[in-house]
Amino acid sequence: MNNPFTKKLAHMKIINPATEAIIRDIEEDMDETINEKFELLTQGQRTWAKVSVDERIAVIQKFYDLLEENKDELANTLTSEMGKPLQQSYNEINGARGRIKFFIDHSKKYLSEEWITTEGATKEKIVYEPLGVIANISAWNYPFLVGVNVFIPALIGGNAVFYKPSEYATLTGLHIRDLLCKAGIPFNCFKIVIGRGNVGEQLLQLPLNGYFFTGSYRTGKYIAEKIAGKMVPFQLELGGKDPLYVMDDIEDIDKAAADALEGVIYNSGQSCCAVERIYVHENIYDAFVDSYTVQCKKLKMGDPLDKNTDIGPLSRKEQQAFLSSQVDDAIILGATIKCGGKIPQGKGYFFEPTVLVNVNHSMKLMKEESFGPVVGIQKVKDDAEAIQLMGDTNYGLTAAVYSKSFERAEKVMQQMNTGTVYWNCCDRVSASLPWSGRKQSGLGATLSYQGIRAFVQPKAYHIRG
Repeated sequence: MNNPFTKKLAHMKIINPATEAIIRDIEEDMDETINEKFELLTQGQRTWAKVSVDERIAVIQKFYDLLEENKDELANTLTSEMGKPLQQSYNEINGARGRIKFFIDHSKKYLSEEWITTEGATKEKIVYEPLGVIANISAWNYPFLVGVNVFIPALIGGNAVFYKPSEYATLTGLHIRDLLCKAGIPFNCFKIVIGRGNVGEQLLQLPLNGYFFTGSYRTGKYIAEKIAGKMVPFQLELGGKDPLYVMDDIEDIDKAAADALEGVIYNSGQSCCAVERIYVHENIYDAFVDSYTVQCKKLKMGDPLDKNTDIGPLSRKEQQAFLSSQVDDAIILGATIKCGGKIPQGKGYFFEPTVLVNVNHSMKLMKEESFGPVVGIQKVKDDAEAIQLMGDTNYGLTAAVYSKSFERAEKVMQQMNTGTVYWNCCDRVSASLPWSGRKQSGLGATLSYQGIRAFVQPKAYHIRG
């Protein structure tokens, strides 16, 4: 006989964005299961912190190997639930392994104690201790890449991790958990919590020792306000409205246009560092627009499992209407569509790769984050106008400049209030360099040695005797 007072488990449907078919129906965590996992993590972290850094790194090395051994299954799962073309899923896994290798190779150096003063009556040193149990509230667009930025250095640093994958990358998150456990991470040092925003909300109620979030500015701001009173470390990797400027001294317009196009449409434009605004010097504007448009029209949109597909579906259905509203707003205000602009008929959350001209900053397209394969190309008369327009944003993640001259490009890059600048490249991340945002693009840094020490806290030793 059923107990009428038993709390009913919530379920969540995992939907393939390319076909709209239900892949799996999965139970969400409840308050009770979340609290139970937190207690296990609290106990497990104390033991894990006593394990040597060398031993922790050895476990992560096994995880690194397992990603390669299981890459076919992992890539197919990622494509099925998130929609990116299959080769891009393989690229993401390979990229994640590259970042993990950086942490394997460099973590010991930056986690070792540092003797500051070794002479005199008082010796001084710094040691680095784990934060404790941290929350990793991750994103759906690059679940492997943004995930390893956090949970790998966190685990190497001696922390336990409460990992919440996005509801749009849940199956990938389960794979990550399983492979970490298989690699040797204790079951009570890495726990996954399944669910939507209400589940993430529960993590904010717990007395965790740090919060690391990747996602939208709106959610990041909410998290920051919610946990401010806890006085614990937190980092926010948020969105961007990343500009690219093409100077008139560029030698290969077709190459610059191809790079810009890839920066716009890769992963269907669902990247915080995707190119979202293009500014082109008036002397080469028409030639650049023509080249970009020709190349854009050649893109093949469709089944992400087809190796010939360049652009797959959006991950979320509601994003179709959002992009349409941006395009419509731009057209009303005078913009012209050169390519795309429509939602194709049929199944799947697709949106045509789109380029608009005759754009300006009165249009939402040029001011609000798009997070899709849509871009406006605006003509500028000189570098000064480009600098003014590139800086006209609430975001500060990346900015790119294409030019024959590094000296000329550097003058622009120096005036960009962004965490990253690019010369003759765009939409890339390096494990060796800090990944950080300014203004509404976030707080704190992952990757580089700074991303190793983000998950530990220094303790100063004054030693006399």
